[in-house]
Amino acid sequence: MHVLILGAAGMVGKLLARQIAKGAFPVSRLTLIDIAGSSAPTGVEAEVINLDCSGSGAAERIAALRPELIFHLAAVVSGEAERDFDKGYAVNLASTDALLRALREYNVSPRIVFASSLAVFGPPLPDRIPDFFRATPASSYGTQKAMAELLFSDYSRKGFIEAISLRLPTVVVRPGRPNAAASGFFSGIIREPLAGLQANLPVPDSTRVFIVSPMAIVSSLIHAASLPSRKIAGIGPINLPGISVSVEEMLEALRDHAGSSILELISREPDDEIRRIVDSWPIDVEAETATKLGFAANADFQEILKEHIDERASGG
Repeated sequence: MHVLILGAAGMVGKLLARQIAKGAFPVSRLTLIDIAGSSAPTGVEAEVINLDCSGSGAAERIAALRPELIFHLAAVVSGEAERDFDKGYAVNLASTDALLRALREYNVSPRIVFASSLAVFGPPLPDRIPDFFRATPASSYGTQKAMAELLFSDYSRKGFIEAISLRLPTVVVRPGRPNAAASGFFSGIIREPLAGLQANLPVPDSTRVFIVSPMAIVSSLIHAASLPSRKIAGIGPINLPGISVSVEEMLEALRDHAGSSILELISREPDDEIRRIVDSWPIDVEAETATKLGFAANADFQEILKEHIDERASGG
């Protein structure tokens, strides 16, 4: 099977490629595409292509590769999409539309696993989002993801492709350097102090967030790629399971692991725009459909913290 990862240089893309290299499923050809450049993991031969997916001719170049499975992870993240309106729409929506048009033109009908977001939901929100709750995004990023979901659903309905859109919870703890996501501080207040670095908390400790670990997301992507066609036909976007946790609970787990002094590395400088975006997201999600399909989340935040600590210890 020819597998192609769009956004392969991102955190999830790298972890996904690594799991594919370990034999997550049979692959005859692996193509890694990202504007930032990427590198193939050990254990698998891969073609690495530096490409701006929103650039002229990019969609046609991707379609000409004739992939059988596409993991669509490429995106301008939430905070950046809110600050740069044109860039957000160019990358998160227009490039997706162009890709789908090109695949149809080249008569290529892959399965596409699309990384959407729970940011498609917005206030007023219930305490717990049920399956099939209406999408009312309160950010440009959420709007772009919701519009892309509709494109994938319609192209799937017409039989041009076979797509499954996964609405991802906030990913914590993200390894590597901070990014421009509005949710980035949720990882930063854990990742940076554990590395002996300062981190800022721009929202109150009472703030709740619905989260999942990086490896749980990768497992969900792989699971989605492996589901039988009959199980996803006409199913629509899927809310992935996760855990609801407060900032206070996250910091308590960090303190229990590393001692009270580690919390001194966390400053508290409020950011009203970040708080507005974060407060517009769900704090708990039912994910009944996903659970029935075999998707799974972390047991608790302690498990998520341990995953990050083990990843750091292994040099990941």
